[in-house]
Amino acid sequence: MMLKVGDKAPDFETTTESGDKFKLSDYRGEKVVLYWYVKDNTKGCQAESCSLRDSYEVFESNDIRVFGIGPGSEKTHQSFKSKNNLPFPLLMDENNEIAELYDVWGKKKMYGKEYMGIVRTTFLIDEDGTVEGIFGGPEGIQKVKTKEHADQVIGFWELKL
Repeated sequence: MMLKVGDKAPDFETTTESGDKFKLSDYRGEKVVLYWYVKDNTKGCQAESCSLRDSYEVFESNDIRVFGIGPGSEKTHQSFKSKNNLPFPLLMDENNEIAELYDVWGKKKMYGKEYMGIVRTTFLIDEDGTVEGIFGGPEGIQKVKTKEHADQVIGFWELKL
């Protein structure tokens, strides 16, 4: 069942690219940007992640936590984070279990072939753990614009720059 604005964001536990434990509910009381990206070290995912990186100070000054999540191993996440100088954690979802929980694992089409994969989606979660906004996916207010994704999030929350 696809999450909608107003739904509680499902809690989950995983680890970060550095092996630290992560539990979403530990961040209640703070706003959270939880963005799914398709694959480490790919052009679109790099553009999206670097857009959020370049505006990271804006998120920090507005007490907003940013977390990227995607398939891949600790090693590929570490490489992606290091190569792009990302200041926020990348969360592990090697078996796409969390993606399925958030209904961002689905059918995709490329070059006329259907396959299963990550549907690029970002959830904006408020201090109470409620989904306030969604970019991408069938319930998104608009598609994720990889190069301008930080601007989309900043505009949605009308953040102070």
